[in-house]
Amino acid sequence: MGKKRGQKTGADQVVLKLRQIEVQTAHGKRLAIACREAEISEQSYYRWQKEYVGLQIDQARRMKDLERKNARLRRLVPDLSSEKRVLADVAAGAEGQRRQNFSSRATSAGR
Repeated sequence: MGKKRGQKTGADQVVLKLRQIEVQTAHGKRLAIACREAEISEQSYYRWQKEYVGLQIDQARRMKDLERKNARLRRLVPDLSSEKRVLADVAAGAEGQRRQNFSSRATSAGR
């Protein structure tokens, strides 16, 4: 039984299916038939071919892993930037309060 529509195919499976289709088309089978037998659409074939061309299975896995990590880090950047701003504002407020306390003590001591 094949994957349901919308389910993700692992990078290693993608590379294997691309190779399978490549072999079949090299032996004269039409692309549409080879894709159907691999249980993918021609659109997926062309998209995968563009993305995975020339990659070995381990390279494809590593590339997908790096893409996931990169996406996670990109999502973290805005959160960390806003946290940094909040901390800077708090630190600036605390510094201003210390200066105010120091100057009020200095003026009262000078009287």
